[in-house]
Amino acid sequence: MPGLRREELAALAGISADYYARLEQGREANVSPRTLDDLARALRLDEDSHAQLYRLAASARPPGARGPARAPRRPVRQVRPGLRRVLDALDLAPALVIGRRLDVQAWNPLAAALLTDFGALPPARRNLASVVFRDPHMGCLYADWHRVAREVTARLRADAEQHPDDPTLAELVGELALHSEEFRTWWADPDVPAPTPYGVHALRHPVVGELTLAYEVFHPPGDLDQTVLVYTAEEDSPSADGLRLLEMVSGGAPARKR
Repeated sequence: MPGLRREELAALAGISADYYARLEQGREANVSPRTLDDLARALRLDEDSHAQLYRLAASARPPGARGPARAPRRPVRQVRPGLRRVLDALDLAPALVIGRRLDVQAWNPLAAALLTDFGALPPARRNLASVVFRDPHMGCLYADWHRVAREVTARLRADAEQHPDDPTLAELVGELALHSEEFRTWWADPDVPAPTPYGVHALRHPVVGELTLAYEVFHPPGDLDQTVLVYTAEEDSPSADGLRLLEMVSGGAPARKR
């Protein structure tokens, strides 16, 4: 529902804005079925999304558990040592290995310097969709954030179409739907364009300024559940100079992985 503010959504669901904020942030446990139903009605969720909302609430608090709800745990896929070495070798090309559900499985130092320090995030938050939609820094970093976020939504939906019974993916979708109005709108939109394996992104980096980077997305041989995302700059361009400067200030730390 475009334009709906948090306070308005909370009012439609019959809960306080403060309580809704705690739900968004994962700080509220024991959410009642009636509250979930009221939220689903306010969000105009279809039957499947309504069920995903229930699965998200159930997964956030195991039976008998005490204390605050925890983020859902996601299975960790291994990245081949050879593929990690490829990331290390790409000194002036930010690169990520992305697995199922857009989980970020490995990255090189320049990717961390360009996008975000994935190593500083809890493992359950090392997810490209979660970063793009939940990190406010992304809206400033990507000059074309709305296009990037729509692409991310399309990639996540493509994964959902291939793996419709994945409960962890359902939890992630429910989490993003609760947090982001744009995600809710695009997830329900059948006309969101299919993801493409290449393109160009414009970025406004807080350290090195404006960058225009081409990206390529491809599957490494032997694993269709993993993709490699690589950013490059045109040779002898201001963006190439920006990546060189970013490589210098990032310190060239070893590649990190989950």
